Amino acid sequence: MNWITLAQEVIEGKILNDEEAMAILQADDDELLPLMQGAFTIRKHYYGKKVKLNMIMNAKSGYCPENCGYCSQSSISTAPIEKYPFITKEEILAGAKQAFENKIGTFCIVASGRGPTRKDVNVVSEAVKEIKDKYGLKVCACLGLLKDEQAEQLKESGVDRYNHNLNTSSRHHDYITTSHTYEDRVNTVEIAKKHGLSPCSGAIIGMKETKEDVIDIARALHALDADSIPVNFLNAIDGTKLEGTKELNPRYCLKVLALFRYINPTKEIRIAGGREINLGSLQPLGLYAANSIFVGDYLTTAGQEENQDYTMLRDLGFEIELAEKQAALL
Repeated sequence: MNWITLAQEVIEGKILNDEEAMAILQADDDELLPLMQGAFTIRKHYYGKKVKLNMIMNAKSGYCPENCGYCSQSSISTAPIEKYPFITKEEILAGAKQAFENKIGTFCIVASGRGPTRKDVNVVSEAVKEIKDKYGLKVCACLGLLKDEQAEQLKESGVDRYNHNLNTSSRHHDYITTSHTYEDRVNTVEIAKKHGLSPCSGAIIGMKETKEDVIDIARALHALDADSIPVNFLNAIDGTKLEGTKELNPRYCLKVLALFRYINPTKEIRIAGGREINLGSLQPLGLYAANSIFVGDYLTTAGQEENQDYTMLRDLGFEIELAEKQAALL
């Protein structure tokens, strides 16, 4: 397979067939650099050498009734995590200030649970109004299954984006969780879109899915027209259903990122949770396919030191992309 030729065809509008998609995931490791060059050809066409930075604020930890097998906050997890109720507006604003000072363009307010209460949405809405005024950040909310009136309120307050990951393929979904359906997740993304929130939805790779499942989730996110696609790599936390699962290696993770770029050429592809332990020393290569990363800690697991991420971007010769108003304020 000539990966550069295939990349040019994708830029011209080609949709990968199943054979071509599988060829990416099954590519010999000796083809890895040409494959990543092909992915970079697409990435550079649409995004140049700019990188979007994201930071998570864990607004509520634990106490979740859902039984997701990957999550340390789920009802079936015995992981020893910190648990606390929904934080205050002031705490959210303090996180936004930190994001602004660290040149993070997108501030992500994330909360555990099946879905937000009216009070939760009110706290987020009030905080976002001040975040927009003071810091000009792009704000993404991730609060669980969403109702129409909640989506409308979040949009009116200034929330730019709503995240709700599909996580895996429709046929593999019931292995991961049974307390909500795949269709519930799709519906939440559609509600966000209906009310003018930019849809953010992604996947978790390494949950005992097949390569066909990986292709299916990449295609499903294309069909959903998600603007931003976080690609997580399983960090198998002790005390969760998937404890001890270790199916990934750095080279396969890079092939997955390339696949998502070839199938979703125009979209923001973000390397998300688990990149440090699964990509390891090959993390920089991931940005030849992806154009966005999380900086700092995740929900209940630690990321790498922020200065390492900034050093990595500088060494790659990439440029941090700021939110428009944020850039004017800095």
